[in-house]
Amino acid sequence: MTHDSVHLTRRLFLSRGGTGIGAAALMSLLNSSGLRADGRVGSKTVGESLTHRGTARRVIYLTQAGAPSQLDLFDYKPGLKARFKENLPDSVRGGQRLTGMTSGQKTLPIAPTPFAFRQHGQSGIWLSELMPHTGRAVDEMCLVRSVFTEAINHDPAMTLLQTGSQVAGRPSVGAWLSYGLGSENSNLPGFVVMISRPSGPTNAQPLHERMWGSGFLPSQHQGVRFSPGRDPVLYLSNPAGMDDGRRRGMLDDLAALNRLKLEIYQDPEIQTRITQYELAYRMQASVPELTDLSKEPKSIFELYGPDSTKPGTFAANCILARRLAERGVRFIQLYHRGWDQHASLPEHIRHQARDTDQPSSALLMDLKQRGLLDDTLIVWGGEFGRTVFSQGELSETNFGRDHHPRCYSIWMAGGGIRAGTTYGETDDFSYNIARDPVHLHDLNATILHCLGIHHERLTFRHLGRDYRLTDIHGNVVSGLLS
Repeated sequence: MTHDSVHLTRRLFLSRGGTGIGAAALMSLLNSSGLRADGRVGSKTVGESLTHRGTARRVIYLTQAGAPSQLDLFDYKPGLKARFKENLPDSVRGGQRLTGMTSGQKTLPIAPTPFAFRQHGQSGIWLSELMPHTGRAVDEMCLVRSVFTEAINHDPAMTLLQTGSQVAGRPSVGAWLSYGLGSENSNLPGFVVMISRPSGPTNAQPLHERMWGSGFLPSQHQGVRFSPGRDPVLYLSNPAGMDDGRRRGMLDDLAALNRLKLEIYQDPEIQTRITQYELAYRMQASVPELTDLSKEPKSIFELYGPDSTKPGTFAANCILARRLAERGVRFIQLYHRGWDQHASLPEHIRHQARDTDQPSSALLMDLKQRGLLDDTLIVWGGEFGRTVFSQGELSETNFGRDHHPRCYSIWMAGGGIRAGTTYGETDDFSYNIARDPVHLHDLNATILHCLGIHHERLTFRHLGRDYRLTDIHGNVVSGLLS
């Protein structure tokens, strides 16, 4: 076995070896090559972080960038209709800060949702009329209505959601899982990202690549972005005039030079470069096959909806997410932009819901019919919620909602999640949490738990300190687990 192949297969070994003898054998293997699982001395190893048999083997994170309004989708508050245009009581707000967009308003008029809610499934979970397809799959999911965060603006909130910190520079959750568990397919990355644009008129917040970055972890663990078009991964194809044989020879020569540097400097990023070049070479064959949807039956496109035949849409990306899950990719993240509805919310949210409702539900049901839902964890949600009061002018048919970190809703399914349930409760205004709060650190701790990882033990030493995804916080939310 070559030095490079040891580096590529050690995480596959770990994912099957678990703890105890498997972890000890892994460390023996790594020590023979002069490497540690964590690339450093005196810290918790990846093997030590695996404390139990996980209920999930992979994660599909359906990230709704811009913050979906819980009041108009998931958190039914029928009593608000009688309070239309009333000022939000000071006792409810409790002096909590507002963004600069509404802090200067003379009043904070209550804006009840104009959308009808009804109960769905045997579980009887209330959902908005904007989510009819989600309603058909509601008995497979847990709706969490009590998520909260500290961040009140998009960039720090999304950074906190993705990395466990409002300060940029730390590894994303997908990078942590790639580092901890790797991919079950050596021909594909352990962490894949896809981004879709909204179909209607809306304000789409920018997404920075550091959201799926590796931070201070080895750079091989950063997310690899797949895009629509002839080259799903940029610069993957051979340039004009270079055939496969010449590319193979170039990579062999380059790897030999890099190994010489590695022996001299012992810089783990040199090893990362070697493995990334090799992965890119193997991806030249695996990615075109993966992204070719021509062999998918017509019934699949019908299941995912009319946009599923259009490359780059959320629906098409959901089909690719299922194909990635089938091929052993550990963490698959889909971003859908455009939920930032400060104005014209009733019109704009219809487009967002249409873009995502049917494909999200279809992905869940598609995984179930293939026997993959039991060991695939699906998470659907954004970075914070929206206010019960209107930002700007309020009428019965038009209004906007500002950012609201105090409470919002997400849903989870598969991979050991308690199906057909709700968790947590907000007050009558969907402004404060009334029962069972779930901080984003708790959410991340629970995701790691589902994968068999103790969130306090998966650490990486950087600048003299041990870091982890949940920082010094977080508790597994047992109420979400089956």
